[in-house]
Amino acid sequence: MAGFKGKYDHSVDDKGRVSLPSKIRKALTPEANDSFVITRGYENSLVLYPLDAWTRYEEQMKTELNTHREEDRLFIRMIMMWAQEVTLDKQSRIMIPQELMEISGISSQVVIIGALEKIELWSPEFFRSYNERYADTTYEAVAARVMGGV
Repeated sequence: MAGFKGKYDHSVDDKGRVSLPSKIRKALTPEANDSFVITRGYENSLVLYPLDAWTRYEEQMKTELNTHREEDRLFIRMIMMWAQEVTLDKQSRIMIPQELMEISGISSQVVIIGALEKIELWSPEFFRSYNERYADTTYEAVAARVMGGV
């Protein structure tokens, strides 16, 4: 599967529905069956995993996390208690659950970011604030730190 990529600005309707960009939809595998799991992400974002990618992520958590350790149990609870399955409707929209909209600050607008195996959903305000936090960091410096040893 090719990874999700790109940045898209979309509106959210009064019912919490957002249309997924066609480039995002084209990257879905048939195994996802137009279904996703949405849950809390990092830095006030939400993450949207195609169902097949979420299944792999759950397997990874099952094999790599130790439920005898308190911090691992806490992480599992925190991610799983917010996780909900959503499906594309006939207009290629997903419904963002109200609780997750409140947590993420998403209201009438959303920034959609392709992030390899998952999709991030951000409120424009939190996304702007996140980017401002790293305004003095260059792309080259981050690439050297992260990819320098690869």
